[in-house]
Amino acid sequence: MNLNDRYDRKGGEFLMMSSDTMHLETRVQLREMMRLNPTTIDFDASVADAARAMCQADVGSVIVLENNLPIGIATEQDINCKVVAHDRRPGEVPVSEIMSTPLITIGAEKTVSEAAHQMVRHGVRRLPVMDENHRVIGIVTVRDLLTVANEINEIMNDLVMINRVDDGFEGGVCDRCGLISSDLLRVDGQHLCSNCRTEEHLG
Repeated sequence: MNLNDRYDRKGGEFLMMSSDTMHLETRVQLREMMRLNPTTIDFDASVADAARAMCQADVGSVIVLENNLPIGIATEQDINCKVVAHDRRPGEVPVSEIMSTPLITIGAEKTVSEAAHQMVRHGVRRLPVMDENHRVIGIVTVRDLLTVANEINEIMNDLVMINRVDDGFEGGVCDRCGLISSDLLRVDGQHLCSNCRTEEHLG
């Protein structure tokens, strides 16, 4: 099942729809699943300092702070492409020179789907999460969001398995339209929802 096919871009939520208007929504706030206390470094630190901080925390990025406020983010790729590839000395390059700025951030009250929209819109893989005082309190990554999506898929599969009715219909994913339905019937070797069965008849 492809979540992208059932992604509601207006409502800021994952939305599953079936032919009988069955809906499954999830609004997970980022504060519920973000990684707390992301690794930070001062803007006048060197790239070598940033690399050491990443290694110590076993992470792939550091948020760059100036006066305790986030101004950018430096990643392993920044170090490789902007320092190592040019044979520069990491200890002589300030991290502020290689960081990505302006920093794209998101509020902790925002949802998983809003974070996904923002990542796609800005072409970033990480979003520092901010509180109302513009302080960094967490971070979410593409991998974090994909983990949530996989959990949703698992839940849907469980629902499909238990969604059986006594009138000959069964629940599952329609082989033609790919939507969740509680009234699938087998037609010519395919499990079809009522809408697709109607189209089959009209055809």
